[in-house]
Amino acid sequence: MSKNKNDGPLAGLRILDMSRILAGPYATQLLGDMGADVIKVERPIVGDDTRAWGPPYVTTADGKATRESAYYMCTNRNKRSIAVDMADPNGAETLRKLAKKADVVIQNFKVGGLVKYGLDYDALAIHNPALVYCSISGFGQTGPNANKPGYDLLAQGYGGMMSLTGEPDGEPVKVGVGIADIMCGMYASTSILAALRHRDATGEGQHIDIALADTQIAWLANEGVNYLASGQAPKRRGNQHPNIVPYQVFECADGHVIVAAGNDGQFARFATLIGMPELAEDSRFSLNTARLENRDVLIDALAGQLRKMEKGALVAAMEANNVPGGEINTVPEVFASDQVAAREMKISMAHPLAASGSVDLIGNPVKFSATPVSYRQSPPLCGEHTDEVLAEWLEKD
Repeated sequence: MSKNKNDGPLAGLRILDMSRILAGPYATQLLGDMGADVIKVERPIVGDDTRAWGPPYVTTADGKATRESAYYMCTNRNKRSIAVDMADPNGAETLRKLAKKADVVIQNFKVGGLVKYGLDYDALAIHNPALVYCSISGFGQTGPNANKPGYDLLAQGYGGMMSLTGEPDGEPVKVGVGIADIMCGMYASTSILAALRHRDATGEGQHIDIALADTQIAWLANEGVNYLASGQAPKRRGNQHPNIVPYQVFECADGHVIVAAGNDGQFARFATLIGMPELAEDSRFSLNTARLENRDVLIDALAGQLRKMEKGALVAAMEANNVPGGEINTVPEVFASDQVAAREMKISMAHPLAASGSVDLIGNPVKFSATPVSYRQSPPLCGEHTDEVLAEWLEKD
C-alpha cells in the first residue's frame, strides 16, 4: 500500500463524478484508490447529501462538530471536490467542458434528469465519443419502474433480499449496511473498467445503464437459482443456510458461535469433537442431503449440546480439527484485531479540520503486487479544489 505516491493501475484516468449518496461514490472511491483522478461535483454550500447524515461528525480541536459526517467520509477519499451549480447555465457549461476532458462520467440523477442541462450521455458523447458514461438509478433507464426513486431499502425490498433475511417467524429484515447500494457500486466499477478496455481497443465510448434493483436481483445468487430450478419460494431461515447443515449460529454457555460444516467430513469431525460421534453414523445425518431433510431434529440435538460448552473452547477445538467456524465479533473487536492491522484494513488520513489532525477510515481490500492502491487525498471539503481543478483541466480552453 502506498500512502501518497500514485503508482496505481488507473493513474492518469480522469473521472467526472456527478453522483452522490452511496452507490456512485463507492464506485468512484474504488477507482480513486487504484489511481484515477476523481473530480467530485457538489452543489455549492450544501454539497453531497451525506455530509449532513450524522452524527457522528469530524470534531475540531475546540470540540465543535463540522459538516464532515462519518457517512460522507466512508466513500469519498481520493477525490477532489468542486462546487458547481449545474442549474446555472454557466455551471452547466463548465461541467460540459470538463466532460470533454474526462474518460468517465458517472451520475445517479433521476432518469432523464440531466437532459435539460445538456449533461446526458447523448449530449456529451457528441463532443467526446470516447466517453464512458455510467448512469446509476433505482430501476434502470427503461421498464415500467424507470421513474421510481432509488433507495437501498427499496431495492432490498423489491429485489427479494429482505424476504430472505430475518428469523422464520419474524418480519423481513434489511442487511445492516446499505448493501444494495454498495453492490451496485461494485458492479458499476467493474463495468466502467470493462468499458474502458473496449474504449482503449476501439476508441468507442458507451453508456452504462445500471440499476440498484437489477444488481440486487443479480446477487440473489444461489437462492435465486434455487427458486428458478425448483419453483419453490425460498424461506427466511435466520442464520441458517438453505443448502448446507449445520451452517449457522449456535448459542454457547457464554455467547454465540458460528459453525460452518460445509461437507460430510467436516460434519463427522464436528460431531466427534462435541462428544456426539453417533450423529455422523446416523443415516439421517451422515450425508448433507439427509441433514437437509432432517434439519430440525439435528439442529435441536446440536443446540442442546452446544449450550453446555464455552465458545472459546469450542472454536479452538474446531480450528484444531479443521472444522470451519468462529466467534462473532463486534465492530470494535473487528478493528482491534491483529488481522485488521496486518491487512491494513484500518487506515488514518490527514484531515484539516479534525482535532487529532487525522481521521480513521476503512482500507481498500485489494492487494496488488505491482501497482498498490494509494491513499492520497482525505475526503475533501465541499468545493475545496474548485479553482485547482478548473485551472488544471481547462487550462487550454
